[in-house]
Amino acid sequence: MNTNTAEVIENVAPIMSLRHVHQYFGGVQALIDVDMDIYPGEVIALVGDNGAGKSTFLKVISGVNIPQQSEIEFEGKTITISNTLDPVNLGIQTVYQDLALCDNLDVVQNLFLGREIVNKFGRLNESEMERIARECLDEMGIELTSVRAKVSDLSGGQRQAVAIARAMLGSPKIVLLDEPLANLGLVQREQVGKLILNLRSKNVGVVVVSHDLAEVFAVCDRVVVFRLGEKVAEISRPEITKERVVAEITGSNTFMEEDE
Repeated sequence: MNTNTAEVIENVAPIMSLRHVHQYFGGVQALIDVDMDIYPGEVIALVGDNGAGKSTFLKVISGVNIPQQSEIEFEGKTITISNTLDPVNLGIQTVYQDLALCDNLDVVQNLFLGREIVNKFGRLNESEMERIARECLDEMGIELTSVRAKVSDLSGGQRQAVAIARAMLGSPKIVLLDEPLANLGLVQREQVGKLILNLRSKNVGVVVVSHDLAEVFAVCDRVVVFRLGEKVAEISRPEITKERVVAEITGSNTFMEEDE
């Protein structure tokens, strides 16, 4: 979102609102009465320890997990998400940690996998797919030697870029990123950070799950902290500090004591 996030949110309706989200797995309560709004042109970071509920909540938005209780609105209308196709049809794209790319296919084939363009004779329109692929990658500032390069030959950062570019082909309103910085080097992390900011500049609502607090702080407008299945804090850009976020993640009162 723009520099003054709080001011913009006051004047813009959320793309998506989730209220009273409860998720159970047997006797385990994974999410407890979680609320969250997703705004256009904003990057939200979901953080917390392993098992805190952040990835479970992301999977609720993407339709992988169906909560036992929830109230969801999308662009002001009450909706129900019952499978993984429902979010896609709404304009929600997810880039999972494993990226779900086919190593044996090239970049163009991965971008259009399952949505290939055919000509009037029913044959693949390779030239049109190449053109769109180049335009998409160029628009996002992604540099590749060739759109026909095999995905198996790309670096970790380039693979992540291709996965994000594939999500952008559908002109999404929300993009969900699950650990986009995992197993990447410093330069590749910077590249992915720029891609996230690029999504934000296109007025896309971005939700990022990450354990890398430093990198997340560099791109996010809001940090939502999960602990033991509950949303325990929601911190906007001006108040985001490592000390505060860590204190919320751990449940320590050290930050509050120092603040007082």
